[in-house]
Amino acid sequence: MTAPESVFVALGSNLGDRARYLAFGRDELASLPTTVLVAESQVKETVPIGPRGQPRYLNQMVLLHTHLTPRQLLGRCQEIERRAGRVRTERWGSRTLDLDIVRFGDRVVDDPDLRIPHDGLQHRRFWQDEL
Repeated sequence: MTAPESVFVALGSNLGDRARYLAFGRDELASLPTTVLVAESQVKETVPIGPRGQPRYLNQMVLLHTHLTPRQLLGRCQEIERRAGRVRTERWGSRTLDLDIVRFGDRVVDDPDLRIPHDGLQHRRFWQDEL
């Protein structure tokens, strides 16, 4: 088997019990097949990007080592978000849990529904600091 790839995933929550949603996300990512959660940043509170009037976010970055492909990981992340009660209604709207693949090894993916490195990286100081 080839070596796993290093993947940075950003977690965010600004609805409900934000800390509990982040913990759920971390636990679920750590339990993915052929994946190990290697490190996690401190949790930080940040101002939301998007529509005005949203509650502040709790954010965290984790480092995974995985044998999943980017597309497989995206599918798993979206399933974890759904199980956390996320409903996609408004772009950049409030959410129980958001999981973003920020970097996936040295890969570059430019598909309509998956961009790696994440196209929001240049706008999120927290992500830049954690990388």
